[in-house]
Amino acid sequence: MPVLVTNDSASFTIIFSAKATPTREVYRGPHTSELDAAEPPASPEAVYSPPKTGIISYLPSSWVPYAELIRMDKPAGTYYLFFPCLWSTLMAAPLTAPMASPGSVIGTSLLFFSGAFIMRSAGCSINDLWDRNLDPHVTRTKFRPIARGALTPFQGLAFTGAQLLAGLGILLQFPTSCLFYGIPSLLLVASYPLAKRVTYYPQAVLGLTFSWGAMMGFPALGVDLLSNSAALTAAACLYSSNVAWTILYDMVYAHMDIKDDAKAGIKSIALKHDAETKQVLTGLAAVQLSLLSAAGFAVGAGPAFFIGSVGGAALTLGVMIKRVNLKSVKDCWWWFINGCWITGGVVSLGLATDYALRYVREEREDIESR
Repeated sequence: MPVLVTNDSASFTIIFSAKATPTREVYRGPHTSELDAAEPPASPEAVYSPPKTGIISYLPSSWVPYAELIRMDKPAGTYYLFFPCLWSTLMAAPLTAPMASPGSVIGTSLLFFSGAFIMRSAGCSINDLWDRNLDPHVTRTKFRPIARGALTPFQGLAFTGAQLLAGLGILLQFPTSCLFYGIPSLLLVASYPLAKRVTYYPQAVLGLTFSWGAMMGFPALGVDLLSNSAALTAAACLYSSNVAWTILYDMVYAHMDIKDDAKAGIKSIALKHDAETKQVLTGLAAVQLSLLSAAGFAVGAGPAFFIGSVGGAALTLGVMIKRVNLKSVKDCWWWFINGCWITGGVVSLGLATDYALRYVREEREDIESR
């Protein structure tokens, strides 16, 4: 005998068979009639099933909701947050006197990676606290731990507080000046989920948030942005370039939820510019590449940067924009997680090569001058 489960406050109805296999999932918005109700994807899951593969499957059951809350099995967000930190570190290294050693660059980068993991995790927790009443209406997010009731909002809030304290601990490992640059970013971390409710451009707020590390590498290596005009110009251009990149990749990501977002009243740039998405992506790529070039020019970067980082990014972004199928959730997801490494990787490789060549040249000149 079928069982009818209804959440009246969310206007969301799911019909299950006796074996909990869904036969139909219907969303009823405030202006949606029975006849207009949308059909779900081909085979949506009716009930939550704990992960059976991947790192989370090895954790104790009581830990699983917390691991899911921080997206432990989906690390792409951590990498996207880390790359701006890495790029600013590599860009700042040649500006120090003497030039920062490889050990210093690697150590600073590892600290940034730790911070990126913790702060991205905290950001996910904050997002899910904000969206706990919206997530049940979106197929991809309805089984998130707070949305499905595996964690209470208080538990999520307490866990978020612990993560923020851990993030502060990482930040305190950097020079004191980094504290003044880093703390203001928390306002953006907390405000992004709210932006989805009031503007079609929450990706811009996400860009301002995820790109913050593009400024942090300079003070982390002791380069004073306020007294070094070249560093300030480079940091500003690199930050703005990363904002454009973030909006670009998150616009692709937003296309995965475009139908559910429209029903649930969640705003996104993908909804606003659905008909001309690829033109917008092309424009964002052009802005990103122009500003990335300007950042390199400000710090006197060499051919390795302009060919490897800028040229490589132009090629990889062009391929992605041309080939991504925005109507396919699977394809959007593939380009989101792999585009991180493809574009982020070539930019990092170009910057690392440029730094290495300049470091070797300075070492050689230092030896010859003795």
